[in-house]
Amino acid sequence: MTVRLEPLRGEDLSRCAELEKVLFPGEDPWSVQAFQFELETGNHYVGAHAEPGGLVGYAGIAMLGTPGNYEGEIHTIGVDPDHQGKGIGKALLRDLLDHADEAQAPVFLEVRTDNVPAIRLYKAHGFQQIGLRRRYYQPSGADAYTMARPGRSSE
Repeated sequence: MTVRLEPLRGEDLSRCAELEKVLFPGEDPWSVQAFQFELETGNHYVGAHAEPGGLVGYAGIAMLGTPGNYEGEIHTIGVDPDHQGKGIGKALLRDLLDHADEAQAPVFLEVRTDNVPAIRLYKAHGFQQIGLRRRYYQPSGADAYTMARPGRSSE
């Protein structure tokens, strides 16, 4: 199976919303409209397309602030459960970090405290836990760690 990353497209959004329901049961999964808003806002979103198989993952980051003072905020990373453990999440994360590194921006994210594989992935890419958000995820009330990675040069 070959996977390629490319900018998320409008035709990918229904699959993203479908995966949200699978990946985040008991939470408030993103709708097609939520993903559409992210694209319209100009945030950086990328899709992982498998051959064969179509969209198997997605990720997005917002760059907040002004030139020279940007901060990256990872909004989402999701990989189809049938394709997890194959490096797709890592590739998606690296794409987001490369985007932030172009602006030498620090990057922030929230992750469920019980999502051990994701926490390991983030730590392997330079993130550190900087806070705890109680009852962050709704409606489940699950806690989240806030994690941060310092800004880096893309050179």
